[in-house]
Amino acid sequence: MREQQLQTILRHMPAGVGTLLGPELRIGYLNEAMQLLLGSPTSTDEPLATQAGLLPPDLQDVMRQVYQSGRPYVAKAYPLQMPATAEQEPGLRYFDFTLEPLRDDNDQALGLLLFAVDVTPQEESRQRAHELAIETRRLDARLRVLTETAPLITFSLDAQGNFEYVSPQWYYFTGQPPTADLNTIWPLLVHPDDRLRVLYQSEAARTNGIGWNFEYRLRRHDGQYRWMLSRGLPELHAPDKPVFWHGAVTEVHDQRELSEALRRGEAELRFLADSIPQLIWTASAEGFIDYYNKHTAEYTGLSAQQLGPTGWISLLDPMEQAQAARRWVQCVATGEEYEGLYEMRRHDGQYRWHIIRARQLADVRGPRWFGACTDVDDQHRLREVLQTQYDELARTNRDLDTFVYTASHDLKQPLFNLRGLFDELRRSATFLDPEQAVLLTMVDEALGQLDNTLHDLAATVQSQRELAAPTEVLDVRSVAEEVVLGLRPQVEESQAIIELDTAAAPTLLYGRANLRSVLHNLISNALKFAHPERTPHLLVRSSLSATGQPQLLVRDNGLGMSIRAETSPAAFPSFERQHPGVAGAGVGLYLVQRIINSRGGHLAVSSVVGEGTSFTVHWFE
Repeated sequence: MREQQLQTILRHMPAGVGTLLGPELRIGYLNEAMQLLLGSPTSTDEPLATQAGLLPPDLQDVMRQVYQSGRPYVAKAYPLQMPATAEQEPGLRYFDFTLEPLRDDNDQALGLLLFAVDVTPQEESRQRAHELAIETRRLDARLRVLTETAPLITFSLDAQGNFEYVSPQWYYFTGQPPTADLNTIWPLLVHPDDRLRVLYQSEAARTNGIGWNFEYRLRRHDGQYRWMLSRGLPELHAPDKPVFWHGAVTEVHDQRELSEALRRGEAELRFLADSIPQLIWTASAEGFIDYYNKHTAEYTGLSAQQLGPTGWISLLDPMEQAQAARRWVQCVATGEEYEGLYEMRRHDGQYRWHIIRARQLADVRGPRWFGACTDVDDQHRLREVLQTQYDELARTNRDLDTFVYTASHDLKQPLFNLRGLFDELRRSATFLDPEQAVLLTMVDEALGQLDNTLHDLAATVQSQRELAAPTEVLDVRSVAEEVVLGLRPQVEESQAIIELDTAAAPTLLYGRANLRSVLHNLISNALKFAHPERTPHLLVRSSLSATGQPQLLVRDNGLGMSIRAETSPAAFPSFERQHPGVAGAGVGLYLVQRIINSRGGHLAVSSVVGEGTSFTVHWFE
């Protein structure tokens, strides 16, 4: 009965059980699991080699060696390729084979007791665990490389605050040897003013199981304290409390100093803006004002909240608000500069003229607007007064010019009458006076001087009217030839030699009438004041100065003139004459100097009495 029960138990065991007898390892007993390994059908009392089934030769060889040596052996997780059955698909499975020698009472070898236990799930789990361990080591190596090459210090702490790991950057930064006791030395390297705060905050975070984020100063290898940012997070495994904290320490010294400099700069700029007697404001990219300086509140009598994001527009004259608002919206949309002259209401209700300007600044933080409202009411009203006075003076000047011009022409007719009467008197009357010829000559000269004076007065007025002549690009040689052609009688009478040289600067941007007047006066003066003992020789040269500006030289070999020691714009006053023996009114050089000065130039002169004179016209300097 017991033997049948044992047979039943062995037959249904999940492990394979069998006996192999004799040196041939003949099959003695096989349960169902072992028969599946050996293959069906199997015959008892047959050598295993003839009915090994799925057992490979190397395993059979080990069985024979165990039988011969008498030493048991266990083959762990031995792989076998199993065929398909009703319970499982074909595939590789793993078995633990236990080989136990069988002996009789005389300790003689009888055979082997064979056990085969299917350990496929355990082996697959072990292999997966092994693969995961390899992958974990690979990831750990990669993470270590990343943390040790990153420009920051990484660390791990346990729940008591002891360091489990710190990256090599800490040793590079602090200059401490790798053998240093981190738990002891790290607090000593923290700045004394920060040490207690750092220790308290880190311990409080570990006690509460949370992370931390704070800044402190850490001593560098050169003894300098640098600002560092420390961040730490707990390693959570719910529902347990965290037992490790991992984090990083990053140097933020430069950023902190820059932030502090920016803060100081912003405070100084706000102080400067509050000190300026103008309405200073800033606006967002959308055009909404977010800052007013102190003077804005003083001028308007309103706070920043009362002014609101578009406060300055509401302060304008109601008739101008819509136009100013449209212009502001257009500038915000396009980024164009904003500028306008508007009347702005003061806290007492008085409107004052302001120039409102705004410009957009674009940086990494995005575009922003900066604006100012400058009070120009006094200047605006003064400009209006000055403009009124200027208009009156201009009108008076025009009337005076008209009067002088008209008077000079109106006086010419009586002068012509006097000359006619004098000529008739000289022709028909007889004087019994020994000085008759001298008196007649004196009267004739007086009439000539009066005629020249009236002519020069008219020329002066005409020159004044031509000062505002429009500019154009002129051919200097062509204009000079026109002037010389107009002076042809004087040139032929004196047999003068006039040399024109304009190759260096052939053109000039100037008023045509002004250029003609300058050339006419300088050339006619050179002909008028020619030396009586030599042929007049004139050089008219257009060139460039050392600074690249155009200039004109008119040089003669005439009588010359005495130059005052001082140099001033009034070197040639009107109606001043150097050679009274030569006819003239003394207004020619005055007109030349007036024309040149009106266009931003000046006239230079050098002369030697009896040898000649050189005039240099610097047109624009």
